[in-house]
Amino acid sequence: MTETVGSPAGAAGESAAGAREGIRVQRVYTTEGVHPYDEVKWEHRDVVMTNWRDGSVNFEQRGVEFPDFWSLNAVNIVTSKYFRGAVGSEERESSLRQLIDRVVKTYVAAGVEHDYFATDADAEIFEHELTWMLLHQVFSFNSPVWFNVGTSSRQQVSACFILSVDDTMESILDWYKEEGLIFKGGSGAGLNLSRIRSSRELLSSGGTASGPVSFMRGADASAGTIKSGGATRRAAKMVVLDVDHPDIEEFIETKAREEHKIRALRDAGFDMDLGGADSNSVQYQNANNSVRVSDEFMRAVESDGQFGLRSRTSGEVLDSVQARDLFHKMAKAAWGCADPGIQYDDTINDWHTSPETGRITASNPCSEYMHLDNSSCNLASLNLLKFLRDDLTFDADLFEKAVEFVITAMDISICFADFPTESIGITTRKFRQLGIGYANLGALLMATGHAYDSDGGRALAAAITSLMTGTAYKRSAELAGVVGPYEGYARNAEAHQRVMRKHAAANDLVRTYHQNDAAVHKLATKVWQEGLEIGARNGWRNAQASVLAPTGTIGLMMDCDTTGIEPDLALVKFKKLVGGGSMQIVNQTVPRALQALGYQDEQIEAIVEFIAENGHVVDAPGLRPEHYEVFDCAMGERSIAPMGHVRMMAAVQPFISGAISKTVNMPESATVEEVEQLYFEGWKLGLKALAIYRDNCKVGQPLSAGKGDKAEKEKEVEKQIEYRPVRKRLPKKRPSQTVSFTVGGAEGYLHAGSYPDDGLGEIFVKLGKQGSTLAGVMDAFSMSISVGLQYGIPLEFYVSKFQNLRFEPAGMTDDPDVRMASSVLDYLFRRLALDYLPYEKRAQLGIFTADEREAQVNGEVVPAEQPNEVHLDTLRSTVDYSKQEKSEDTSRAGSSTELLELRLGKAADAPLCMTCGTKMRPSGSCYLCEGCGSTSGCS
Repeated sequence: MTETVGSPAGAAGESAAGAREGIRVQRVYTTEGVHPYDEVKWEHRDVVMTNWRDGSVNFEQRGVEFPDFWSLNAVNIVTSKYFRGAVGSEERESSLRQLIDRVVKTYVAAGVEHDYFATDADAEIFEHELTWMLLHQVFSFNSPVWFNVGTSSRQQVSACFILSVDDTMESILDWYKEEGLIFKGGSGAGLNLSRIRSSRELLSSGGTASGPVSFMRGADASAGTIKSGGATRRAAKMVVLDVDHPDIEEFIETKAREEHKIRALRDAGFDMDLGGADSNSVQYQNANNSVRVSDEFMRAVESDGQFGLRSRTSGEVLDSVQARDLFHKMAKAAWGCADPGIQYDDTINDWHTSPETGRITASNPCSEYMHLDNSSCNLASLNLLKFLRDDLTFDADLFEKAVEFVITAMDISICFADFPTESIGITTRKFRQLGIGYANLGALLMATGHAYDSDGGRALAAAITSLMTGTAYKRSAELAGVVGPYEGYARNAEAHQRVMRKHAAANDLVRTYHQNDAAVHKLATKVWQEGLEIGARNGWRNAQASVLAPTGTIGLMMDCDTTGIEPDLALVKFKKLVGGGSMQIVNQTVPRALQALGYQDEQIEAIVEFIAENGHVVDAPGLRPEHYEVFDCAMGERSIAPMGHVRMMAAVQPFISGAISKTVNMPESATVEEVEQLYFEGWKLGLKALAIYRDNCKVGQPLSAGKGDKAEKEKEVEKQIEYRPVRKRLPKKRPSQTVSFTVGGAEGYLHAGSYPDDGLGEIFVKLGKQGSTLAGVMDAFSMSISVGLQYGIPLEFYVSKFQNLRFEPAGMTDDPDVRMASSVLDYLFRRLALDYLPYEKRAQLGIFTADEREAQVNGEVVPAEQPNEVHLDTLRSTVDYSKQEKSEDTSRAGSSTELLELRLGKAADAPLCMTCGTKMRPSGSCYLCEGCGSTSGCS
């Protein structure tokens, strides 16, 4: 706990003598006379990380020292990612103590140098408290802090950057250079291209301008080159364009057109797989795209009115478009390829603390940091489960004190930090933007018996978020009284105070439902009132205090079950074991949730055992159906509806200085109209940004044909199938075909024989060397399947059983119709389905040729019930996603990995990890590798 010393009367908290005095620090976690390291049991472990594709060792360091309560996964990630020095050298770090000391001592030394502490004793207590919190995984700084602080490298502490570009060739070339330098350091950047004149405007020389989309090609190529030149993760970047830019339609359709190109080139035989020889011809794949919409535009959508596209040079309207048609094109493109996202410009700038200096025009790649151009933000996140008491109540007082420590440390870091460009350094030091946030919200809600999509869950999340940001700004006001407000505060004082009042007013509107959220909300109200009073006297030290980041790598470092604002991915997961291997376990939040709901130990044991076997809670013994919603996850038998995610974002957005990194997943069966609904509701609910991802949207949505003829054809097929134990042998002479294939680097051949009157009757699979165990097993398997087919077992039955079966070899194939296979059997039966099953049967199984998927995406196959126009009453209605049919059977999954493969895996846009080869999973608006901790964005 910290408090300021000295007269509070001065504008900057100066004493009568004019000298500022530092803060006093009280112990919260630590004990006087006992160092935090002496309170834990240490042990030595060996870290050996292998590549899942070939089993090769890609990292090894033995004898590293960690507390005994740290998981193997957290140890692996910290050792491989954050320990500095060449492996095997004397300089190489080998203990968590060395890592924490390197960072914390640098922070404390900078705090002493810049007069943050009243006495040396206060500095020592602050050091011990930070050390204890990091040691016990209470919070973590973002990755650049662990990479750089206390080393001989530049002391870069920020993960999020916003650049700017003007309508000159010099500025555009500077953009390429600055972005490249940021990518080289492993970070990402975003910017708005709307100042660049459109392709419909003239240059001063009389020629026609190229337009921003053309310059995006050069920046995309630069990002791809730097990534392939040695970076350990894909370059992360955000490109924003205002909705009134004359080139907005070209921008909206940019990535959707590239998806058509990918399919066409693949079907023509080019290698378009991830990292393929011909994949570099695809453009715009290194950026997330977002359209910046105004309230004027959204009202025009609502009223079905006209909207003007304006010249960048003169501001005059060059063209008028139907707002609803443009909105529909945005949603259709996002439906087809997940881009563009949407950013709500007027909402963003209404919460802007420094509008006199400039508008907020862009965001970082993950969309959580939004502030001035040419600025940066360093992040830190708290582990919410560390504040859950044994009686399952949230310790708001302890949380408040922890936030004070963390935000103080974050502000100190700006005093010694380096920045990739001079302009970013100048802006950041003037406005001192910080991004405190949290992880494990989904786990906390479940552990306390709250459904993620519930009024009670949203109330608790809102109260915690309000307390976090209120405490951060209160501490910022106190620091302003000690070391002065941020340099840009005087010019923006009125606007900053207005935004603080808006946060406090939003806090007053929070409705509580339980003693847990009521207690947190009561303290938050007190903190906001005190913070406003202190800020009115001192000003504030920071123009921004909080964001909700993806917390990818640092979430794994803190052993969090859930990242950022996300719900649980699934109820079961894999736990790595010492010595290699893994075991499937039920998330530890499940028993705590059952305890919170009042179940007895015997009931909890039975329910947990059921979940371990089935991966879901439906029909679990003794579990009341009204409690099912508490265990709803992002995936699985019961998945949270898309609007449930949006409502949670809306509940916490008024208490976040920046925005929220999150992608709202939608089922594959979702329509363009439903994407419009989410984008429209996001605006109505006061979000700052929103992005969606429709399952398998990179491949195409399986749309059904008309119902009448389809039903008749299915009846005819049923009549032809013999369901009786009579073997129908193949004739001596029969038609057949042979297919060569490659799955994950393993080559083989599939021979399929048919009856003369059509219908598969036998298969033979050649895989492995003749006489090998693998070849023998495949021969026996082929004979078994062949006999089953001849006895009348339908091929679609085999396909439904063997598709998605997961084992090695797995991965990329050389088949343009089956891009990815989770095993050899998965590939073989998908190929057989494509060759021998009618379209209707394959549609039920979700298996389509590349041509069929392309036709679906092009709108050549449209269900009769899908509307072609957007109607206002539809925009205002609420879509009940929970009643939609699931596009895939997830009940077979028993782990988060299997669920991910079923729901997203075979066609998801998630890239393979460039470090260890594991398929990454969504984390906020970015991607996270659970194998080694690599991320594709902020962490």
